Amino acid sequence: MSEANATQPQFALQRVYIKDASLETPSGAKAFTQPWQPEINLEMNTRTNALDEKHHEVVLTLTVTAKNADETAFLVEIQQAGIFLIAGLEGPELHHTLGAFCPNLLFPYAREAVDNFVTKASFPPLMLAPVNFDALYAQQMQQRAEEQPAAEETH
Repeated sequence: MSEANATQPQFALQRVYIKDASLETPSGAKAFTQPWQPEINLEMNTRTNALDEKHHEVVLTLTVTAKNADETAFLVEIQQAGIFLIAGLEGPELHHTLGAFCPNLLFPYAREAVDNFVTKASFPPLMLAPVNFDALYAQQMQQRAEEQPAAEETH
């Protein structure tokens, strides 16, 4: 390996897997006896775990709740995980890769898993809209920057 290649950033998706999944239908059969006009709520969260110097686990958690006639018809939670080889990135670049780029890669898998759970529970298909993780990441960084001076003023 030449010196130029040693400093080049490396990125590779090593594995994609479902770390945890659950489906609840709290209203049971009653959910199928009413007209289907659901209100869908999506909550998302990501977390990262350094496995070693070059490997990181990123877990994207989607929690989807469907309420129909003010009752919860179903609740699906998927923890879609990936193991990523990342080398040659540090600081803000590594943070952005783990916080935005990796979740962007995992989302289609999580979206498909949610849809599979929902249809296997005998509900109409649910194809979640795409998510712009870069915009969410930028928004989160802006919030942290705004909170930082406020926290320093209180000390």
